[in-house]
Amino acid sequence: MHTDLYSTTLRQLNAKIIPFIIICYFVANLDKTNISIAALQMNADLGLSASMYGLGVGMFYISYIIFEIPSNVIMTKVGARVWIARIMITWGIVSAGMSLVQTPTQLYVMRFLLGMAEAGFTPGIIYYISCWFPKSNRARAMSFFYMGSVMASIIGLPISGSILNMHGIADIAGWRWLFAIEGVPAVVLGIMVLWRLPQTPDHAPWLSAEQKGWLKAQLARDNAGVVVGNNHSWLSALKNKTVLLLSLVWFLQAFGSIGITLFLPLIIKSMASDQSNIVVSLLSAVPFIAACLFMYLNGRHSDTTHERSWHLGLPLILSGVSLAIAVWSSNLLVAYGLLVLTVGFNFALTPIFWAVTTEKLAGVAAAASIAFINTVANFVGLGLPPVLGKIKDATDSYHYGLLIVAVALILGGIIGVLVSRPARPGMAEPSASLKQESR
Repeated sequence: MHTDLYSTTLRQLNAKIIPFIIICYFVANLDKTNISIAALQMNADLGLSASMYGLGVGMFYISYIIFEIPSNVIMTKVGARVWIARIMITWGIVSAGMSLVQTPTQLYVMRFLLGMAEAGFTPGIIYYISCWFPKSNRARAMSFFYMGSVMASIIGLPISGSILNMHGIADIAGWRWLFAIEGVPAVVLGIMVLWRLPQTPDHAPWLSAEQKGWLKAQLARDNAGVVVGNNHSWLSALKNKTVLLLSLVWFLQAFGSIGITLFLPLIIKSMASDQSNIVVSLLSAVPFIAACLFMYLNGRHSDTTHERSWHLGLPLILSGVSLAIAVWSSNLLVAYGLLVLTVGFNFALTPIFWAVTTEKLAGVAAAASIAFINTVANFVGLGLPPVLGKIKDATDSYHYGLLIVAVALILGGIIGVLVSRPARPGMAEPSASLKQESR
């Protein structure tokens, strides 16, 4: 009976929550990264150099960093459903408004506003998942969620490339059509969030009373002994050694997820300059097919084996090694294949990372710490794109900038293995002092 209740409840959660969240995250990443495809036309229209483009990308992360933690703290007060809806509606409006920019300065301002609008969305969704899915299934749930990000590249990049071909319709540039069209779904989905995402299991009409009781009991057992916190202790969570080490891992991982993703079409264009924008967008999507597969298999295997450390650290190490070899490969096909592996391995650790994080934290401490970890990583988005752009302008090559990314990924993987290891018998958990504060 217990097994049947476990299976039916999880099937309900997977059917009712995950698909909608995947779609929302798909749109979030589409609006955040479609600038990489728009750049194929926009840079020339606005007179942007590689470093100016990098600055435009980085402006998003300035405001994202400033507003991310406050956004998640507000979410714990007003509820995830209402706050996620607000985030999506406002970012959709701003994203569509980017179609109106006429100068580099206006682009910088709109990217800043987009980061402010979207701040808190990703950690908010991660926190929401942790409030619904038991620890034993959390890595798999996280992998499904992050598939929305991957799908934005697999499906979104070719779609964005196709929209660029609307160039000249109604005397409007293709990249302007791109921003205008792709901003609309976020507004629509934001409104839908208000009735599609229940606030808590008690508010889910599709769960029976027995299922609600089992789920709440399971989540309570999972959260027993972890850092829960309250409105007065969330700052203590941010000073915790475990949180700081996890932040460092996610910061180093972001060298790949941010640095490569936002420059991938331009990198591929530099490798195959004779190819059309449509072909470049299709080639840019292929690495994310590998990412989708690697992420699902790694998350599933980690939940099945109940092992986290190597499932977190090893993919990041392999991502860095693949990138380092790709940089110096003289064979374009081999270099492209290694880029595919770089992206695939980089995304593979994502569900494991957030499963580890939410297994160590809960409640207000989780919401604030997830936002803090994500905020630290976003400093990469602020600094890395301009640096990669300047290196490209100075050397006429992405090679040296990508080597920096490779070293960061390998270092992050090594730290990831160490920080996610379970404590040895007789040793205190790294978060023990904070647990005492939370009681």
